[in-house]
Amino acid sequence: MPTPHNEAKKGEIAPIVIMPGDPLRAKAIAGKYLKDAKCVNKVRGMYAYTGTYNGKKVTVMGHGMGMPSAGIYIYELYKFYGVKKIIRIGSCGGLRKDIDLLDTILVDKSYTESNYSYTLNNEKVNWAESTKSVSLKIANIAKKSKMKLVRGNAITSDCFSEYMTDSKKYFARLPKKGDFVACEMESFALFYIAKLLKKEAGCLLTVVDTPYRKNIVSAKARQTSMNNMIELALNSI
Repeated sequence: MPTPHNEAKKGEIAPIVIMPGDPLRAKAIAGKYLKDAKCVNKVRGMYAYTGTYNGKKVTVMGHGMGMPSAGIYIYELYKFYGVKKIIRIGSCGGLRKDIDLLDTILVDKSYTESNYSYTLNNEKVNWAESTKSVSLKIANIAKKSKMKLVRGNAITSDCFSEYMTDSKKYFARLPKKGDFVACEMESFALFYIAKLLKKEAGCLLTVVDTPYRKNIVSAKARQTSMNNMIELALNSI
């Protein structure tokens, strides 16, 4: 059962996995929210913890930054550990004037310029979609709790936008009717792999920077100020 990237034994990974990018966030979530949490993976420092939340078994595991890293862990969880559903929780840049720092975003579809699908599956695809039933459940829970939730599409980039030599050219060539609300680096891989392996996937993001606000959320605050997103994901399992 263990893979080169995951030492968890058979039965130690739950059918539902919550995946932040940062493994330290996974550790923090397990410590704060899970009952009887057990660390089941430490390989490469990519911590995974399995416990219960409101009586339901769940695993929280990091996936790292970018599609190559996230894709490895996501593929192995689905393919070798029998995981049925993954909800990614991460940070993002907001792309609309009405989106504020720390707003929670529910991603419907993700667009990428990457050749990820071509390399993995010999198929040239630029759009990938979340599982409708998963997104609907998340949206309904947010509505019941009267939580502000922004829905729309995400850009999944291979590069951190702040380091692009000319990000204006990048954003200018994106589809004009993309309804993009966020920019991040992993959700396309999650949605594409889920569809490929006939699994379920959803993605929640917290806005930590936006060109329409002067402030940004610090790295420390990112680890501690995403409770709305985290609790929404957990309550959706």
